[in-house]
Amino acid sequence: MTLAVVAGLLVAYWWFHSRFIQSTDNAYVEAEMSVIAPRIAGYVAEVLVENNTPVQAGDALLRLVADDYRARQQQAGAQFRARAAALDTLATQVELQKALISEADAGVASAEAELARARSDSQRYADLVDDRAASRQQLESAVAAFQQAESAVNAARAGLSARRSEMAVLSARRSEIEAQLSEAEAALTLAQIDLGNTVLRAPMDGVVGNRHVQVGQYLQPGSPVLSLVPLQSVYVTANFKETQVESMAAGQPVELEIDAYPDTPIEGFVESFSPAAGSRFSLLPPENATGNFTKIVQRIPVRIRVPADSPLAGLLRPGMSVIASVDTRKTPRSEVSGEHRVAGAGTWPL
Repeated sequence: MTLAVVAGLLVAYWWFHSRFIQSTDNAYVEAEMSVIAPRIAGYVAEVLVENNTPVQAGDALLRLVADDYRARQQQAGAQFRARAAALDTLATQVELQKALISEADAGVASAEAELARARSDSQRYADLVDDRAASRQQLESAVAAFQQAESAVNAARAGLSARRSEMAVLSARRSEIEAQLSEAEAALTLAQIDLGNTVLRAPMDGVVGNRHVQVGQYLQPGSPVLSLVPLQSVYVTANFKETQVESMAAGQPVELEIDAYPDTPIEGFVESFSPAAGSRFSLLPPENATGNFTKIVQRIPVRIRVPADSPLAGLLRPGMSVIASVDTRKTPRSEVSGEHRVAGAGTWPL
């Protein structure tokens, strides 16, 4: 009788609880670690952090020798200032040339007025000579004055044309100097960026790890020097069998038992599902189209969010082993963002 009762209780427990729990011990704590590397080449002047040092976003981690980059920045600044001064000088020349053009334009107008008067005088003296009211000498003087006025107009017009041609040359020169100024400004900006890049800073809050750089070491751009682990935003990746995910949905609660803290289980929730089985992302994905085939149950990586107010906040480390148990009976949490929700009626689509 006792055995029957115990068996009945076990069956009831399985029916009302265990069959809805999907568990796996193929789960690990992870974090979006940032690998810090220089953007420029140089020798290490100072290492400002040690392994296991907590840092905040913007903190200086490492300094490169900046003498060369500072000199290049100063050189680029000098070139920029020289181009700017040349442009200012040219602007003064342009204003002066505008004044000269105005003066030449006024000279043309005056010469044309004088030409009109001389033309009128020569015509009047020609009529007077015909009427014998003026001498031939007076007519010749009037004609000479007309010719002189005509030459003056031509000279004034030529001078105005020359002034305008000089303005065109100055305008072309201005465009050239403006282009040189833009080039010098870009070079100065790049030099300032390179100088700023001699200091490597933390892109986020985290803890320094895997530091393998020493003072005096020569670094190439992109060469890793240390890693930054954001312990405040760790998560768990649980690799469930494909036969376990049918009833799972984003937002369902998950009980997490950390091997390092077996007496302190914490609760997380399903955040998202991998777009493919883990084997598809391996270096050599399996090819089942040829040869003998042995069916192997695939694993689907499931990302589980760990709340920031977890009792183990700050204690979890990437790589720790976890036992994850998803309660598929529970309604998904409403705060799961839209991009992490799954299609269909709240279940993970197969």
